[in-house]
Amino acid sequence: MDINKLMREARRMQDDIQKKLEEIKVEGSAGGGMVVIEMDGKKNVVDIKISEEIFQENDIEMLRDLILAAFQDASSKVEEESSKLVSSLGLPPGLF
Repeated sequence: MDINKLMREARRMQDDIQKKLEEIKVEGSAGGGMVVIEMDGKKNVVDIKISEEIFQENDIEMLRDLILAAFQDASSKVEEESSKLVSSLGLPPGLF
């Protein structure tokens, strides 16, 4: 068993997983779609959409709550997609 070959293979797999994570795109929403956050597989926020209706309410606290809820929703979806990806490669959950 060549340890160097094994390490190279592990590194290649890690690089592949990182690339696939970058390709994942999810949307989390709150308030019936009044706030939508798009996130990539590394949990980077890619886009935020906020309905103009919210600004008519003049309720900054509600806006904060909706942004947080949409972020949590998107984050949960990234976790789900990441778990599916890792499982599809036959790796143990929680590895990435």
